[in-house]
Amino acid sequence: MIPEFRLERAFARWEFSAPHLLSPSDCETLSIQELLELAGMPARELLDLRLGYTESQGDPALRERIAALCDVAAEDVLVVVPEEGILLAALSAVEPGDRVVVQTPCYQSLSDVAAWRGAEVVPWPLVEDGGSWRMDLGHLDALLEPGTRMLVVNAPHNPTGHLPEPKELDGIVALCEERGARLFVDEMYRGLEHDPAARLPSAASLDPRAVSLGGLSKTYGLPGLRLGWLVTRDEELRRRLGRWKDYTTICAPAPSELLGRIALEHAGRLAERSRAIVVENLGHARAFAARWPDLLAWREPRAGSVAFARVLDPAGATAFADGAVEHGGVMIVASPLFDFGDAHIRIGLGRRNFTLAISALEGYLRRDHITR
Repeated sequence: MIPEFRLERAFARWEFSAPHLLSPSDCETLSIQELLELAGMPARELLDLRLGYTESQGDPALRERIAALCDVAAEDVLVVVPEEGILLAALSAVEPGDRVVVQTPCYQSLSDVAAWRGAEVVPWPLVEDGGSWRMDLGHLDALLEPGTRMLVVNAPHNPTGHLPEPKELDGIVALCEERGARLFVDEMYRGLEHDPAARLPSAASLDPRAVSLGGLSKTYGLPGLRLGWLVTRDEELRRRLGRWKDYTTICAPAPSELLGRIALEHAGRLAERSRAIVVENLGHARAFAARWPDLLAWREPRAGSVAFARVLDPAGATAFADGAVEHGGVMIVASPLFDFGDAHIRIGLGRRNFTLAISALEGYLRRDHITR
């Protein structure tokens, strides 16, 4: 049986009951009205939409928009639910007994679905280096043994906010080509680089066998549409992905595809809206860490809507997070939910109520320190 998804179970418990969330990975969401107003579209067009089946590969106009983001052809795009995309890729590209190298820490399904499939999953951890995170390409070189089936990378990275340099991504692509490993890159936070000039090409545009996963949940603030995509130029793999999709969602919801197409017509404006919130909250997060130097060691992210700070309290990150939610009403995600020790917490930077969550946490910390 596949393991319990620990992070999602934690959110199921606290997301709609804790007064404050300090660890969400999405960005401030939009209403349907706000999205339609952005496009100058009357609501009637949405209300007149027929709620029939849609094309299983995805609406052609939507796929054109996605293809433009990834610098590929529309035929290379399969519209999926983001989480579904991870499942489909593992079912379509991994067989029992395969060796799969996965960048860690990671969103649990990026490793556990392949393990459930029967693969040998080998972690490739990011390295905590002073006040930031980095990749160890020498370690990756050793891990990518001949016969390795797949390398799974997340860039921009959740939960650390790490972003590779272009030469690092080129090195990863070259290693995969040399060893015959397929590259799968979770690009859900692409477009949310803190410096837009640092944006990397989509992996699917660099390697004909690579697979890119993207979606509207993070950068574009539209998780409720449940809309994402898998992109690959490998025609045979696309056929396998489509066959598996016939057993999952079959096709996307018509309203989501229409609204998703509208969103991607204004992708730059939506990404800039999210980036402005993240960058402002980054300043508040740094200041918070500076006020509590005996509690937190700040680790600077370069992209995405999250950061991964080190907890200096000897009791560990889980004890810190448990106390914060139970006694301060602030939900915090601790690193065991990423299978990465017990010394870090994820800080979500994408929501406008971030300072309220920080204020509530500081109120709890002051009370806790007084009562100790």
